[in-house]
Amino acid sequence: MWVVEPVDEVPQHEVILCFTRTRLEEQSRELDARIAARTDERTRLDQRRVQLEQSVAENRQRLDADLVAFAELRQRVVEFDERAAGLQADYQAREQGTRDARGAVDAVRGEAVRLEVSCATAETDLGHLEAACVEALEMSAADVAAEVASGAAADLPSPEASLAAVDEPVEGEETEGDEPAAFAGDAASTTEAAGGEVAAKAALTPEDAIAQLKKKIERLGPVNMMAIEQFTELEERHTFLTTQRADLLQSIQQTGEAIRRIEQTTRERFHEAFGTINEYFGTTFSTLFGGGRAGLVLLDEQDELESGIDIIAQPPGKRLQSVQLLSGGEKALTAMALMFALFRYRPSPFCLLDEIDAPLDDANIARFVEMLRGMQDQTQFILITHHRKTMEIADRLYGVTMEEPGVSKLISLQLH
Repeated sequence: MWVVEPVDEVPQHEVILCFTRTRLEEQSRELDARIAARTDERTRLDQRRVQLEQSVAENRQRLDADLVAFAELRQRVVEFDERAAGLQADYQAREQGTRDARGAVDAVRGEAVRLEVSCATAETDLGHLEAACVEALEMSAADVAAEVASGAAADLPSPEASLAAVDEPVEGEETEGDEPAAFAGDAASTTEAAGGEVAAKAALTPEDAIAQLKKKIERLGPVNMMAIEQFTELEERHTFLTTQRADLLQSIQQTGEAIRRIEQTTRERFHEAFGTINEYFGTTFSTLFGGGRAGLVLLDEQDELESGIDIIAQPPGKRLQSVQLLSGGEKALTAMALMFALFRYRPSPFCLLDEIDAPLDDANIARFVEMLRGMQDQTQFILITHHRKTMEIADRLYGVTMEEPGVSKLISLQLH
């Protein structure tokens, strides 16, 4: 026989204790999990500490080696400074010697100039005497000297008197600086004018003839002794400027030819690139939209290099219109089509796309993903996105998670 005893009701405090024990067990498990996580993290930190200690030791060794090299370099710098100081002293000594030699050369040059002036003055006086003899006696100075020496010209004035008459200053006359060439020219003109007045001049005394010649010299004015040197300098400068002008004109011509060649090459390359990109743009547009057509139009075909470009698009089921009249998603797809067309014409190793698929729906995302798959062989794409379908084609994912409140953690996931 089975005896069934009535079961008493469980006291309320026992129920509370059982619930508290369950909660404590759950908290204990959570604490164990956190302790395990902290233990793993501590292990990683210990490994990281060991690595950092090794790195510090290696860096310390490198630092010691760098300090030794720095000390050697500093010693070499000190040696070079000493050598530079010696060279500077030698240079200053040589510079002083050069200045002394330059001063000596200037002194010699001044003396040479003074002697040249004296020689020119003597030649001028001799020319005056020669001209006075020709005008007064119709004889050269050498003939007059020969006549005086032989005693046949006793009625002529002595050479000393003639020279004194020539050297007598006339009021307003500047004897220094006269040039023999100028007087020779005046003597020649005087000789020509004297052709018809021989009889009148024959009656003139030597003193009157010399005075008349001196007046003619005064009318000529001062003679520029530096005229020949100035003419040489001006001729050299004219030759230099002429050469420079010819070089400048040749450079301008060569620059113009280079600019024309560059413009021609730029037009040819732009025309080729524009046509190819326009063709690729139409293809990628049809692929992304599942139909339709699009193209690029120059606003000024006469000036291709300065012309703007307009984008004309016709999605499936719509009429041809400007890209400004499309919706947000259609504009995004059109921009993607143009971008992919540019990448097909000139591929780039890397491409960063930031939320480019945000305005697209699932159907457009699928076509966008297929377009990316077809271009992965030539370009590595880095995408910032929130769409799962776009993430599915990635080889590696990077993200940020928060395992604990207020603590962010970077994670990565290799998919392929």
